[in-house]
Amino acid sequence: MPVVHADCHAAPKALPKVVFGTSSLGNLFVELDAATKQELVSEAVNGASGTPVFDSAGKYGAGLALESLGEALKALKVSPADVLISNKLGWKRAPLTTPEPTFEPGAWVNLKHDAVQDISYDGILECYEEGNALLGDYSSQIVSVHDPDEYLEAAKDEADLKKRKQDVLDAYRALIELRDAGKVQSVGVGAKDVTVIDFISDHVKLDWAMFACSITPYTHETSTISLLAKLKAQGVDVINSAVFNAGFL
Repeated sequence: MPVVHADCHAAPKALPKVVFGTSSLGNLFVELDAATKQELVSEAVNGASGTPVFDSAGKYGAGLALESLGEALKALKVSPADVLISNKLGWKRAPLTTPEPTFEPGAWVNLKHDAVQDISYDGILECYEEGNALLGDYSSQIVSVHDPDEYLEAAKDEADLKKRKQDVLDAYRALIELRDAGKVQSVGVGAKDVTVIDFISDHVKLDWAMFACSITPYTHETSTISLLAKLKAQGVDVINSAVFNAGFL
């Protein structure tokens, strides 16, 4: 996921040019054994230019990705000071009481837990603490709310949408407090719907924004270019996570 720095004259940020995803560590579509997961993490660590950065989430395998990442890093004897971990918050573990998890049916293989969404002030703090517990000797220094656009899209009516928007802002209030307390390095947002990035950036002092939609020289909306200019003026770094648009430019 390439990072585009908002201001080339600004102080260097912690994010490198490439961030390594970890959904496969959560058994996305296929179950990987521990040795294979460790090998993937090892390749990412050894291939990183500078400090390796891993992007994970409590939703990935109902926390399995975080757990597997922490175990692999420990087995590889990677110092917590030598790695950065991003945790997208908003989902936490729950008992598995059905044949397969209730979230994203068919996507995750052989999980032992379910996951439930909790986007709120207290819920995000609980997700943060749970994520660090799953990571073991490691902790997340880069945090965000996971898919706030999907959470808002699920609103049943205008009243529900208003409540959900406040839930998102309350969640970010918790993240900003973590940043201000020095517990995390940066706070960001990731979304496929750029209007949600626009909304959040109007209310929250972000460090970075991840665009999960397609933005290429040939595929972009005028409004998206305006938003990129706005984020640049705010000093927000932009992560273009769909740079190849599911193929070649």
